[in-house]
Amino acid sequence: MIVKSDNLVYNMDKESKPALSVSLPIQLTYETLDCFEGQLKTETDTLENLNFDRVNPATGPVYFENVKAGNVLKIKIADIRCKSPGIMVAAPDAGILGKMVTKPQTILVPFTRDSVNVLGISLPQNPMVGVIGVAPAGDAINCGTPGSHGGNMDNTMISPNSTLYLPVQVDGALLAMGDLHVCMGDGEIMVSGVEVAGEVDVTVDTANHLNLKNPLIATEQAIATIASADTLDIALDIATADMANLLVELGHMTINEAGMLMSACGNAQICQAVDPQKTVRFSMPKDVMTRLKIKID
Repeated sequence: MIVKSDNLVYNMDKESKPALSVSLPIQLTYETLDCFEGQLKTETDTLENLNFDRVNPATGPVYFENVKAGNVLKIKIADIRCKSPGIMVAAPDAGILGKMVTKPQTILVPFTRDSVNVLGISLPQNPMVGVIGVAPAGDAINCGTPGSHGGNMDNTMISPNSTLYLPVQVDGALLAMGDLHVCMGDGEIMVSGVEVAGEVDVTVDTANHLNLKNPLIATEQAIATIASADTLDIALDIATADMANLLVELGHMTINEAGMLMSACGNAQICQAVDPQKTVRFSMPKDVMTRLKIKID
C-alpha cells in the first residue's frame, strides 16, 4: 500500500487528518519529498529565498487501527530508494559552522546506485530517514524538531534493514516520515546531509513487550537508545539512562553492572546537533545484547 507524497504534514499533530487508516501488521511505501519540498532546483537557488513554512514536510500520517496510547510501534525499514540529484546547502548562521560562513551556497549532488559524488569526491551511499515520528500527546510539534515522539532525529542508523521502535502517545499512532538522505555524517553539522526525495518501504507492527519512553533503534550490528533535548549534555544523560534501564530490566543486571558494561563496550554518539532539540544515541553491540539474552524483536 502506498502513502502518496501529496499527503504532507509540517507538524506531528494528534489532530492531523490521516492519509490512510489500516490494520497491523502491514507493509507500506511512503513517497517523500526532499526536506526543501523541491524549492531548491539549481545551484543558484539558496536558503535566502526559501519558504521555511514548507521545510521538512513529512508524508502521512497513517492511522493504525487498534493501536493505543502506551503501545510501542515497530517499524522495519526494508528499503530506501533515493531520487538523484541530491542537494546540499551552506548559509550564514546555519549549523555549527554558520558563524564562519559568509555567503550562502547550494550544490547539486549526483549519485548512482553505489556511490555519491560530493564536490568531486566519491562517497558510499548510506540512505537513511531523517524525519520519522508519531503524533505527540500534547501540542503539535513541527517536523523539524525531534523528541520522544521521534521527529527530526537525523539518526544515520535509521537505514535499510534497521528496526525503529517508537512509544505511541495517541491512539492510532499517526506515523509520518520524510527528509531522506542518500548519505549523511553523524551530527549533520552543516544543517543538511545530501537531501533527496524518494521512497521508503516499511513493515509496521507493534512490540508491546517493550517499555519505552523514547525511541529505540536496532540494526544487525547494534541496539541504541535515542534521546532529544535542549542540549547534547541532557540528551546524552537521557539516552544513557534509557540504555542502563534496558540492561537492568531485560538483561537482569544491577545498575552497577549495566554501567560498567556500557563503559566497556558502549558508544555515546551524536545524531544531530543543529535542530532546536539536539539528538544523541547510546549504542551497544548487538552480539553483547544477544549474549545477555536481551530480545528486542
